[in-house]
Amino acid sequence: MGGWNSFVALGDSFTEGLDDFRPDGSPRGWADRVAEQLAAGVPGFRYANLAVRGKLLDQIVEDQLPIAEQLRPDLITFCAGGNDVIRFTCDPDDLARRFDAALERVVATGATVLTFTGFDLGRMHPLIRRLRGRIACYNELIRASAERHGATVVDLWGMAPLGDPRTWGPDRLHLRADGHRRVALRTLEVLGEPITDDWRTPLPAAEPVPWLTRQQEDLRWVREWVLPFVARRLQGHSTGDGFAPKRPELLPFDALPH
Repeated sequence: MGGWNSFVALGDSFTEGLDDFRPDGSPRGWADRVAEQLAAGVPGFRYANLAVRGKLLDQIVEDQLPIAEQLRPDLITFCAGGNDVIRFTCDPDDLARRFDAALERVVATGATVLTFTGFDLGRMHPLIRRLRGRIACYNELIRASAERHGATVVDLWGMAPLGDPRTWGPDRLHLRADGHRRVALRTLEVLGEPITDDWRTPLPAAEPVPWLTRQQEDLRWVREWVLPFVARRLQGHSTGDGFAPKRPELLPFDALPH
């Protein structure tokens, strides 16, 4: 690995960069952080981020993959299926078959391809923990697909610091800035790039939270995030409706806001 002059990121809100925001309110995220590092030593390094929040696997394949096939970058990150796997009707085997077909196309571009496992949600709210087994199953199918097609897996499941709820935003589905920073470090490590920090560094010891406070926070989360999310789904609305990729063209990194 190494020697990349161009990078295209495909995916959903995780790759777009929610909840890691710049002062102007635009999302930064792990992919931008990786691009910043890769661009530092490569004049004219080009970067595009086609990810859009809320997108399902098939939407990423339909809307983003053809652009990557046309652009032919040196490096592609492909993270998809996270919004599918949390749906009540998701069949992990069917999802994995569609992922496998998509990954085959991504690898056929000739780029170095990274794909990602899902996170271990074991310490999250019981409502989220119910998805843990399904995500673990999907992860193994992703690993098998990557081995079959010659892609490299970035193991998010094994990143213990991301099991701490403090690394997650208020909706408990998107990483805060420190979480994205750690994912960027892990990704750069997989790419064999030099890093000066360690994503494994534990978070400081947490202050004890009274039981009643935890219950109140859980109820607030259900009221402010879970119920509106379910309502939007029942109405046929997606989180990504009306949003476009933040960096749709493969342009020199220095020519873009960062």
